[in-house]
Amino acid sequence: MWGGSKLSSSGSRILEGLRLGFQRTQADSSRLTTSAVYPKNQLSWIPQIKPWVFNENRIMWFKSYSMTFACLNWMKIFRLPWTRPYSTSQTTVDTSEVRTFLALAHKWWDEQGVYAPLHSMNDLRVPFIRDNLLKTVADHQPGKPLSGMKILDVGCGGGLLTEPLGRLGASVVGIDPVDENIKTARHHKSFDPVLDKRIEYRTCSLEEIVKDTVETFDAVVASEVVEHVIDLETFIQCCFQVLKPEGSLFITTINKTQLSYALGIVFSEQIAGIVPKGTHTWEKFVSPEKLESILESNGLSVQTVVGMLYNPFSGYWHWSENTSLNYAAHALKSSLQEHPAPAEFALKGETEELQAEASTNTGTHTQGFLCYC
Repeated sequence: MWGGSKLSSSGSRILEGLRLGFQRTQADSSRLTTSAVYPKNQLSWIPQIKPWVFNENRIMWFKSYSMTFACLNWMKIFRLPWTRPYSTSQTTVDTSEVRTFLALAHKWWDEQGVYAPLHSMNDLRVPFIRDNLLKTVADHQPGKPLSGMKILDVGCGGGLLTEPLGRLGASVVGIDPVDENIKTARHHKSFDPVLDKRIEYRTCSLEEIVKDTVETFDAVVASEVVEHVIDLETFIQCCFQVLKPEGSLFITTINKTQLSYALGIVFSEQIAGIVPKGTHTWEKFVSPEKLESILESNGLSVQTVVGMLYNPFSGYWHWSENTSLNYAAHALKSSLQEHPAPAEFALKGETEELQAEASTNTGTHTQGFLCYC
């Protein structure tokens, strides 16, 4: 219901494109077709007259009597996760989110302050990460069960989760796009010589380190992060690339439900003040079903999804079968990977089939136009 106006606007543009296409086709007796070019990242349709040609891998074919939609650019279900190379021009960082957390950078280690729920969440998320990682190893050192493992903590903030993982013996790299957060994290770990050696902090986004850290980490942790990124699929693809085969991805986030809007934003931010106003945007929340779909389509097999509930009166979290508010997910990267191949090769077969089908129908259908999407 929040996106109703946008959908209506898009629908009117599509109908207008269809109307213009059929009018131009009827007016032109030659074998010319009307195409509506829809440039990437633009919200306007540009009607153009084009010969009867087929784009190599981005075709939408309309027929006047039986309409066939074959927009290969949107056929994600047929694309293997490793057929889409990572593009360095994409980013997952929302600059407005950066400004929000910059203002709170000095409050990370105040256990009674705005980040109190995250401190308390460690009682659940640290054992969740530890226990699932230990399932993948034959034996471990007492007192340092994660010794020998490399973990990437994405969106580490002030290091609230990074430090406990370091204390369990893991070598942890914490990254965050907010420089003040990293300064706070470095300052806090400096008080513990052991952590100072096990933990490294960097001011950067996930996509900035992908090229240099391909298949480097045994685990990637994104706790209370995915609800703040602007491109979730690119984010998941980056996680996939930096994980070793059979590596683990751990996510905690907020479900996209009416209840999460009422309690997570209206109550927590506007009424009770549990978290600062503007911390969350409901439209960025993601359901377990959608998250699982994105993970599975990008080569990550979901192992566990479990609900988490926070009691604002006691200040404690507990596990729940109910995932309508917060939840945690664990996924594994497949151990068998193929070399990346350009998307046009993966779609070549579908393109040729569409061209063959279209050519067999040109004699029976006199109207039509191409839409490049």
